[in-house]
Amino acid sequence: MPARSSATRRTVLRGAAAAPVAGLGLAACSAPGGSGSAAAAPTAPVDLGAESEVAKGGAKLYRDHNVVVSRAEDGTLKAYSTICTHAGCPINKLRGTTLVCPCHGSEFDAVTGKVVQAPATEPLTELPVKAAKGRIVAGPAD
Repeated sequence: MPARSSATRRTVLRGAAAAPVAGLGLAACSAPGGSGSAAAAPTAPVDLGAESEVAKGGAKLYRDHNVVVSRAEDGTLKAYSTICTHAGCPINKLRGTTLVCPCHGSEFDAVTGKVVQAPATEPLTELPVKAAKGRIVAGPAD
């Protein structure tokens, strides 16, 4: 019996030693500068580009502003922050209308903001968006 008790204690000690290392992996996947989704989303209106850049039924990723804009078949625009709701990583890939997070593989629908593949469980943050003078403007009003 003493050997069994010793093995259990060794297993516990091994697990405790590995815990701080596991935490480092999570920190490495956080957004640069430790910024959360609120800091990375536009805090003022941002001119993203020509309205013609987003086709009906399609989406366009604006990496420099952490925004994705989609256009419904009826012409309605929707915009979402592209900061992953799982670990705060900036999403840098758009495949059709699916956003793919580089950190852990979460996927989001760029048209609805909804999660289509875990580990994320929360949808992307919707942003106000409008077309003004042929330009797409996203973010809160002045």
